[in-house]
Amino acid sequence: MQWPDVYFTTQLPESGQVILNCTHNPFLVLLAYVVACAAGFATLGITERIGHTEKSTSQRIWRWVGAGCLAGGIWAMHFISMLAFQAPIEIHYQLPITLISLLFALTASWLAMQTLSHAHLSVWQYLRAAVWIGLGIATMHYIGMAAMRSTATAYYDPTLLALSIVIAIGASLAALLISRHLSEGSGVVHQLLKYTASLVLGAGIVSMHFTGMAALNLVLPEGSLQSLPNDNNHLQLGVTVAVMMLLIIGSSISAAMADKKLQHKEGDLQRVNALLSQLDQARLSLQQVAHYDALTNLINRRGFNQLFAEKLSEKTNEGGMLAVMFLDIDHFKRINDSLGHDAGDLMLKVLASHIKSSVRSHEDVVARFGGDEFCILIGLHDPEEARHMAQRIMLKMKEPIELAGRSMVMTTSIGISLFPQDGKTCEELLKNADLALYQSKGNGRNGLHFFSPHLKARATLELQVEEELRHALRNDDGLLLFYQPIYDLKTGQVTKLEALIRWQHPVHGLLAPDRFIAIAEANGLIAELDNWVLRQACEDLGELSRQGCEELKIAVNCSPLNLAREDLANEIEQALRICGVAPQRLELEVTENALMGNLTDTLALLRQSRALGVSLSIDDFGTGYSSLAYLKRLPLNTLKIDRSFIQDIPRATQDMEIVQAIIAMAHTLHLQVVTEGVETFEQYDFLERQGCDFVQGYLLSRPVPLAELRPVLNEINQRKHACPVSPLPLARGTFALASTDLFPKTPALHAGASVVRPIR
Repeated sequence: MQWPDVYFTTQLPESGQVILNCTHNPFLVLLAYVVACAAGFATLGITERIGHTEKSTSQRIWRWVGAGCLAGGIWAMHFISMLAFQAPIEIHYQLPITLISLLFALTASWLAMQTLSHAHLSVWQYLRAAVWIGLGIATMHYIGMAAMRSTATAYYDPTLLALSIVIAIGASLAALLISRHLSEGSGVVHQLLKYTASLVLGAGIVSMHFTGMAALNLVLPEGSLQSLPNDNNHLQLGVTVAVMMLLIIGSSISAAMADKKLQHKEGDLQRVNALLSQLDQARLSLQQVAHYDALTNLINRRGFNQLFAEKLSEKTNEGGMLAVMFLDIDHFKRINDSLGHDAGDLMLKVLASHIKSSVRSHEDVVARFGGDEFCILIGLHDPEEARHMAQRIMLKMKEPIELAGRSMVMTTSIGISLFPQDGKTCEELLKNADLALYQSKGNGRNGLHFFSPHLKARATLELQVEEELRHALRNDDGLLLFYQPIYDLKTGQVTKLEALIRWQHPVHGLLAPDRFIAIAEANGLIAELDNWVLRQACEDLGELSRQGCEELKIAVNCSPLNLAREDLANEIEQALRICGVAPQRLELEVTENALMGNLTDTLALLRQSRALGVSLSIDDFGTGYSSLAYLKRLPLNTLKIDRSFIQDIPRATQDMEIVQAIIAMAHTLHLQVVTEGVETFEQYDFLERQGCDFVQGYLLSRPVPLAELRPVLNEINQRKHACPVSPLPLARGTFALASTDLFPKTPALHAGASVVRPIR
C-alpha cells in the first residue's frame, strides 16, 4: 500500500497540465444523496429507540446498530460519489485505504451515537462532540480520496478544504441537535419533521463531500499524454453498493420500527401488569375494608359471617360444638355523650384488646359488629367452656381504663347460643345469642345468659303482639277503656274516674295493659296508644255529660315517653275541643320517675297543659324520687299515694306513719290526696281519719266498661247515709278481669293486683 503525493497549495505548479474537464455522473450523485438521506433517517429513528429503551443492553446494541448505519451510509455516499467522479484519465482505487476510511467513519459515527445516548448535554458539550465527529468524517473523506490512483498529482485548495471540514462539523452539530430534538414525540407532524431533517442531514453530508472534491485539482506531469479511461463498471458498482447499503439501512429501520412496536406491546403489557397489580392491591384493600373493622382491626359482621359459615359447615360434617357469644358494653352511650366520640373510639379500642386477649387462641374468632356490639365464635367440647370464657371476659372488662384523665370501669352483658342444640344455621344461632343478650340486659346487665327455648317463644309472641297491636290501633278494633271510680271522702260521692285501657285480643281474650304496654313503648306505638286513650276518654266524658254526670272528672295516665313530645299539649287541646269537654274535667296523671327524666322540658310541657285548664296529678308517689323540691316547682293539683303503702295497713305501723306524713305534707303544699289500692274497711277508716281526700280500690269497685259504669256509680253514691262503707258487689254484667298470661315465666312484666296502670 503506497500513499500518493498530496499537495496543499493555492497556486498550481507552472509546469504540468491541469485537468479541467472533470465531471460527475448525475445519477450516481443523486444515488449518493439518497443513501445519505437514508442514513440520516435511520440515525434519527435509532436515536429515538435508544431514548425509549430502558434496558442498558438494548441501548448498547442499538448504539452499535446506529453507528453502523450512519458510518455505512456516510462511507457508501462517499464511495458512490467517488465512483461518480469522471476524469479524462484512468483512475482506480486501492481497497486497503478505502477500508481504512470506513474505520474512521465508524469511529465518528460511534462517537455521535454515544453523544446522543446522554439525556442532557450542554451546548458546549454538543459543540465539542460535533468537532470530533466532523473531523472524523473529514478524515474518512480525505483518506478515501487518498485511495484514488492515477497518473495525475492531486493538489488541494486549503481554503476549500477548510470549508469542507467546517461543513462536516456543522453538519455533525446539526445532526446532534436535530436528533436530540426529535428523540421525543409522535404523530404525523413528528414524522414529517424526521423526513425533513433527514433531507437536511443528507444535504449537509453531500455538501461536505463535494466541497472537498471542489478543493481537488489534478495535474498531469509536463509532457505526459492524457490516457483515456478504460471502460469500467463504475455505474454498476455504485448501484450495487447503494442497493446493498439501502438494504442494510432499511433492515435497521425495520428492526427499529419492529422493536418500537414490540416495546409498545411490552409497555402495554407492563401497564396491564401494573394495573392488575393495582387491582390486586385494591382488591386486598377492599377486602380489608369489607371484612375488617377500621377502628379496632377486628373482623366485621361480613367477615364474621363468612368465617362462621365455614366453621359451621366443618362442624356439621365432622361433628363438634360451637358457641356464639354476643357482647354489648353496658351504658356505653354515656361515654360518647359525656366525653365525646373520640374518647368513645379510644375506649372501644381498649375494650377490643381486652376481649381479644381473653380468648384462648387464634382459632377463636372475635368480631365487632358495630357500635359497642362484639361477637365471639369458639369451638368447644363442653358448654361450660363458653361460660368460663364469658366470665373471663367480664372480669377483664372490669379493669380500670384511664380515659380523658379519668379512671373508667366498664361492664358487659353477654348472650350465648350453642351449636347444634340452639340452632343449625348462622342466622338462627346469631338471633338466639341476641335473644340471650337481651335477657342479660333485661336482668340488670353485667351478666351472662345462655339461650333457652322460652326466649324464642317470647320473642315470637312479642312480635305477633306488636303486629296485632298496630292493626288494632290502625283499625280502632279491640281497644277498650275501663273506668275505676275515685271516691270523695268529704262529699261521699264519686267525683273522678281513672281511665284504664284494655285490649280485647281475638285469641288471648281481654288483656290488661301490663301485657302490651311495654311492647308499645319498645316499638314506637306508645304515642299513638296514649292519643287513642285521650280521645276515647274525652268522648266518654261527653257521653257521661249526656247521661247527667256533668261534674265527673276523668284521670288519664301519660307515658314517660310521651312527656318528651312537644305535641302533647296540642293533642290534649284538640281532643277537648273536638269532644266539647271542659278542660277542668280532665286530669293528667304522670309518675315521679317520668317527671325526673328531663325536669326542665317536662315542667314546660306541664305548664302548657295546666294553662289549658287541665288538672295534673303525680302518680305512684313514694315509689320514685319523692323529692319535695320538685313538688314545690311542679304545677300539681293532686298527689296519689301508691298502693304499696296501703296493702299492709293496719298491720304495718310504719306504713301507717308514712301515709300519715304524706297526707300532711300534701295538704301543707295545698295538694289533694288520692290513695289507690284500698281493699278493706280498715284501710278506708284509717284514711278517712287521717283526712285523705279521695280513695280508689276494689273496696269500692273494680274497673268497669262505660256501659256498666252508671249502675256502679249510683250504688256507691246512694250509700252516703247508710251504714259504713262495705265492699260493693260487682255491678250487673261486670266480671273480674281474667287476662291470659302471655309471659308466665317473666314476673317483671306483671303489675299489681288491684290497680294496673295503662302506661308505665
